[in-house]
Amino acid sequence: MTTKPAPQPAAAGRAGMKKELPERFKSYKHVWVFVELERGAVHPVSWELMGEGRKLADKLGVQLAGVVLGGPGAGAREAVEDAFSYGADVAYLVESPVLADYRNEPYTRCMTELVNTYQPEILLLGATTLGRDLAGAVATTLMTGLTADCTELAVDADGSLAATRPTFGGSLLCTIYTLNFRPQMATVRPRVFSLPERQEGKSGPVIEYDFRMLEEDIVTKILQFIPDRDSNKSNLAYADVVVAGGLGLGSAENYQLVKDLASALNAEWGGSRPLVQRGWIPADRQIGQTGKTIRPKLYIAAGISGAIQHRVGVEGADLILAINTDKNAPIFDFAHVGLITDAVRFLPALAKVVRRRISPNVRSRLVG
Repeated sequence: MTTKPAPQPAAAGRAGMKKELPERFKSYKHVWVFVELERGAVHPVSWELMGEGRKLADKLGVQLAGVVLGGPGAGAREAVEDAFSYGADVAYLVESPVLADYRNEPYTRCMTELVNTYQPEILLLGATTLGRDLAGAVATTLMTGLTADCTELAVDADGSLAATRPTFGGSLLCTIYTLNFRPQMATVRPRVFSLPERQEGKSGPVIEYDFRMLEEDIVTKILQFIPDRDSNKSNLAYADVVVAGGLGLGSAENYQLVKDLASALNAEWGGSRPLVQRGWIPADRQIGQTGKTIRPKLYIAAGISGAIQHRVGVEGADLILAINTDKNAPIFDFAHVGLITDAVRFLPALAKVVRRRISPNVRSRLVG
């Protein structure tokens, strides 16, 4: 089984469905990345998108821009500086009291005004809770196309954005085009793309936009901010070592073996979607197309068959160790190391060896 994107149709092959780009869109240029800023912190997916946006902009011969929205003194200017460090040529900055906390109405209006004023041809956002909410609203307001949860982005021969994503439950990969509208929009989940190298000292022009929406014009009000106590319990997306289990473990009781090994390795633990469906693990521990995308240094998959839904969420790992009794399991097609054995017997033995032979200092270097 292969996870390579479906062959992209040549520009000539799409001539029948692609009309001449309307005159009003011919002036749309440049690639934009929405920099997701909440309470002074930028979501790392923004910088991952900056690296991918750089490739698209270079191929198109246009500029890469970071777009930062936030309240005055809420870290927006610092985020702009970081945007240049991660590859932006130019930055758009909007500071307004109504943007201090994310609300769909002011953010959608602000982003829509920016797009209509400065006319980007591509707009990328992270497929986070905030990014998904904003992207859908902006695409609807602008009456343009949006491809969600992309796993690959490219530019074809005629300059159109080719956005590839899994479909039909992950059994197929399709490439989607927004042929006759601008901007071309896409969202990408965290950890699908690698983090670009930071370039200290890089700077560029900052375009500040005067957003004139008043608080009294906004229906939704922020009454209180209550942090999610469970939000930091799972750090799968950014863990360096992840141990996961699948139905091959046989029972919920046997899943404890995954947690034991994760504890020995000072790692995060997770599993495939069937385990969530059976209540063996919580939803925030799901790995794969409809769960978390991970990019660890080491990924240990025990009793996981490795269907494409799972593969798209883990193939960015530096080293994949697969443990399965079925020698024909799809996971062996992309694992770097494969063990054809019973995970229920192997995991306790591995955890025992780890605890006995690897000191805490060595363990810390594994994930450092």
